[in-house]
Amino acid sequence: MENTAPIVLVHGFWHGTWCWSSVIEELASRGLAAVAVDLEGHGLNSRAPAARWGRPFDPAGYATEPSPSAAVTLSGATELLAERVRRIGRGEPCLVVAHSMGGAVATALAERFPELVAGVVYVAAFAPTAGLPASAYITMPENTGTMVGDQLAADPMAVGALRFDTGDSTRHAALVETFYGDVPAEVAAAAISLLSSDAPAGMAAEPFTATAARYGRLPHTYVVCEQDYAIRPDLQRRFIREIDAISAEPTTVVTLDASHSPFLSQPAALVDAIEKAQYAADRTR
Repeated sequence: MENTAPIVLVHGFWHGTWCWSSVIEELASRGLAAVAVDLEGHGLNSRAPAARWGRPFDPAGYATEPSPSAAVTLSGATELLAERVRRIGRGEPCLVVAHSMGGAVATALAERFPELVAGVVYVAAFAPTAGLPASAYITMPENTGTMVGDQLAADPMAVGALRFDTGDSTRHAALVETFYGDVPAEVAAAAISLLSSDAPAGMAAEPFTATAARYGRLPHTYVVCEQDYAIRPDLQRRFIREIDAISAEPTTVVTLDASHSPFLSQPAALVDAIEKAQYAADRTR
């Protein structure tokens, strides 16, 4: 469609472009162009610790080997995302759809490069606007019940990353409950096999402040996932309140009875929200 903002899909920790496959297909069926990108330290931009492939496997070595992604920061990830968005949109603003920790990078992008962003759609995502790092929200009361920390195979402070051991099949049931509770079993199993081992701790640790003059003038949509055990629904609603505190217009809120991964379990419903957000963003271009 002429003058329609391209859609850029941004994954969360441990995931990659692959997680958006069903959403891209659904968007294409509606005549909407979308591109998924890998964040710094993820997907084709990631490197696993050597101990992940060692045989026999050494759990102690895996728990202590420094992460190849330990140097990744929010600022660096934002710069890389800006390069990709600028190229995809050919300098014109794109609608940025961000999941989970990808929301922190999308928030920084919208503040630092608002000319590249037609709007932001958060999908069960971190949206730190008030000067705190994303990691500070993990232990807030609103996030009580999150299961992410229980899945870690190493101390993030020691290795510089939030590390999973997806090779341990005894952990899979808990990973499903954390991320993929309403995803078909065979799809959830495939997703676990595709997860990166390390998510850069530095991306979550860098504090960030968004402003009304830049970030706040853009339209925002937030898709709340009610059955989310990674980012709890109460924390998602806290992010909405913080976004609204500096925004010219209230956040459009869409609620799904979904786990943390509606792109796998409810792609059509998620695309409904994205399509409406794109229409709203196009009206303001």
